[in-house]
Amino acid sequence: MEMTSPLQAAGLKRQSMTKTTTNPKVDGYLKKAKKWREEMEKLRAIILGCGLSEELKWGKPCYTAQDKNVVLIVGFKEYCSLLFCKGALLKDAKGILIKAGENTQAARQIRFTGMQEINKLETSLKAYVREAVEVEKAGLEVTYKKISEFPVPEELQNKLDEDPVLKKAFAALTPGRQRAYLMHFSAPKQSATRVSRIEKCRELILSGKGLNDDYARKKAVP
Repeated sequence: MEMTSPLQAAGLKRQSMTKTTTNPKVDGYLKKAKKWREEMEKLRAIILGCGLSEELKWGKPCYTAQDKNVVLIVGFKEYCSLLFCKGALLKDAKGILIKAGENTQAARQIRFTGMQEINKLETSLKAYVREAVEVEKAGLEVTYKKISEFPVPEELQNKLDEDPVLKKAFAALTPGRQRAYLMHFSAPKQSATRVSRIEKCRELILSGKGLNDDYARKKAVP
């Protein structure tokens, strides 16, 4: 009977701790990707090498630790990115994290426009992923601004003033759902677009749904 040395056993243990099974849904997502496929596959390999679990959430490859969302791979028209769910809590030693929008609070991106950038940063990316995992293990949370600190778009305020039922329903939403709606309604530069978003979300608000609910995402987010 072949014996395994303590050194070999330790190596096997490390491999078992870092090897993560790929998710068939993500396989399908990448096969259909028309842009950034090579880059996303490389990012996938880097993340899986850090021992995270792979899922497909919000239609994107999502990587979790202890059932908590840690990082997503997201492809855009001009770049692909790693989106760290609590990126605001990372030290960002390389100064490469980007705040995607003015009202973004927790999430941060690292953007790429080619394989060369990913290869150059591979060691740092592994360190960022591992740090993000430690943030979750430590139970750290982002301190969000209070709802009262968010400006209410004029178009929404007008709708609330005109519609007492909508005003009551909006007030009854959880702070997180209110915050998501305020950010969603404030984002467009054109007033007509803001009005359109409010109208599309009216029934969702009345039913107590938020933008991050499955039903809401399918029906209201353009």
